[in-house]
Amino acid sequence: MKAILIGALIALVTGLAGTPAFIKFLVRRGYGQFIRDDGPTTHHTKRGTPTMGGAVIIIGCVLGYFLAHLVLWTAPSVSGLLVMYLIVGLGAVGFADDWIKISNQRSLGLRAWQKLVAQTFVGVSFALLAVNFPDQGGRTPASYRVSFVRDTWFDLAFAGTALGMVLFVLWANLIIAGTSNGTNLTDGLDGLLTGASVMVFAAYVLISIWQFNQNCETIGSNKCYDVRDPHDLALVAACVMGACFGFLWWNATPAKIFMGDTGSLALGGALAGLAIMTRTELLVVILAGLFVLETLSVIIQVGSFKSRGKRVFRMAPIHHHFEMVGWNEVTVVIRFWIIAGLCVALGLGLFYAEWVTG
Repeated sequence: MKAILIGALIALVTGLAGTPAFIKFLVRRGYGQFIRDDGPTTHHTKRGTPTMGGAVIIIGCVLGYFLAHLVLWTAPSVSGLLVMYLIVGLGAVGFADDWIKISNQRSLGLRAWQKLVAQTFVGVSFALLAVNFPDQGGRTPASYRVSFVRDTWFDLAFAGTALGMVLFVLWANLIIAGTSNGTNLTDGLDGLLTGASVMVFAAYVLISIWQFNQNCETIGSNKCYDVRDPHDLALVAACVMGACFGFLWWNATPAKIFMGDTGSLALGGALAGLAIMTRTELLVVILAGLFVLETLSVIIQVGSFKSRGKRVFRMAPIHHHFEMVGWNEVTVVIRFWIIAGLCVALGLGLFYAEWVTG
């Protein structure tokens, strides 16, 4: 528990103290956000607000994780390092996207194929590494079995290890693409993604600590969890939560800085990595229900327009729809935070209910 508290505190302080320093640096450089003209008119006042603030979140996560291990003189786990790799890797893709936007003063960054290639490289390399490095008990960071609150009976390696590897890589990349796109689409209002992320990653702190206390290595029970490094995964989740908490102080309405794709893609990577490593791949759909809702609204909007020539929402993602019908931005954010909190509560309830019923 000491490592978790130390990591979260370091990440929190980094977010609180590092963000204003980064804001001053970006302002001196003139690195501001480009705002689309076809969006809500209230957003035009945000033009020029510093962006790429997600870099502070990533730095906070990295510092919190490694300094916690350094202070307590413990070695990082393979599982923790792999999730950190996914955070930094996807954050780097987002940083490149943000850099092109602010350099060219346009709303388009990397081309679609460029972003896809970069995300695929990070995702595939993560997946290949995740099913290696077994511990003394033979457990690898990730499993070939599809999981809900723990590994299910459905094994992707049902026809052999080679095919299982291919299927797992595809499955892992589907999860990574889904979470990173969900967080990216949610990041459209001041503090919306940051506040929702605090709740989701707080849930993963609780889940990982519970799995550590009920781990099959330490207790003999059919209710135990066969997760390789749950304590270190709790540390990673705590660092992300702390960094987001600190950043939210400056990202809340009126935002002094935006996280940009640098932060949204990194948070999506953290969410995917934790879901895969903690064996909660399908539960993340409920825990991150707000992000799923935002993604579905875009899918419905695009599908309806292409098939019927009509829009279902005034604007997608759905948080912009409520702005267009007259809701104040703060009202939208707070109500969407409530939805995020309800989704997290439901997900944690299902996780605990499964353990109680066995």
